[in-house]
Amino acid sequence: MEIRLDKYLADMGIGSRNQVKQYIRKKQILVNGNRPTGPEQKITPDTDTVSFQGQDIGYTRYEYYLFYKPGGCVSAVTDRIHKTVLDYFPKNRRKGLFPVGRLDLDTEGLLLITNDGTLAHNLLAPGKHVPKTYYAEVSGHVTEDDVEQFSQGLDIGEARLTRPAELNLLPENHPEISRITLTITEGKFHQVKRMFEAVGKKVLYLKRISMGSLELDDSLLPGEYRLLTPEELQTITEHTGPSRKG
Repeated sequence: MEIRLDKYLADMGIGSRNQVKQYIRKKQILVNGNRPTGPEQKITPDTDTVSFQGQDIGYTRYEYYLFYKPGGCVSAVTDRIHKTVLDYFPKNRRKGLFPVGRLDLDTEGLLLITNDGTLAHNLLAPGKHVPKTYYAEVSGHVTEDDVEQFSQGLDIGEARLTRPAELNLLPENHPEISRITLTITEGKFHQVKRMFEAVGKKVLYLKRISMGSLELDDSLLPGEYRLLTPEELQTITEHTGPSRKG
């Protein structure tokens, strides 16, 4: 695979294509130890070495980040009103990053950030039924009858019942608030909140703790992120179908 030098460096967050042209003119960029012929010079990432101000700049086609979304930000690339999940990343971040799926404004938890559209499609495709698990605190007493109703599917005002979901009761620390985990295999709008509303209860706090084989990293604080490990990427790829490499 060959790629233009200016795109190579812009993709890796060195600057815009116009900025890269300026760096080339100022002799701050070298290709295999030599001055490039221009921004249009073709680079083979596997064999060529590109440096900026004396530092080698490796090229990675796709990037994958495990992000702990805090409440109060939206799962979007841009927004006129609210802070977005990408606002937690550096301004010179990799171009093309986006959140895979959405969490509500007030919902916390695991969100995958990537520029790999194929993997994102595989994770979100309705036919894949990728499981997503949430921890929630719910007003009222969640009962075994609720567990059974969730397992059978609920009417949340759509043409079909929700797919069967696994509701688990956790030990309660407050008589008026139930602590639960819920695993669903769909991604309908406000689905978890609407499911509890269907049984006469209200979600007070919601956090996604897993998506497919990915689990929220306990070492991350809200607003923090890290790269997926090679093992995590391999596992999520195997569970959702082939993804592009690199």
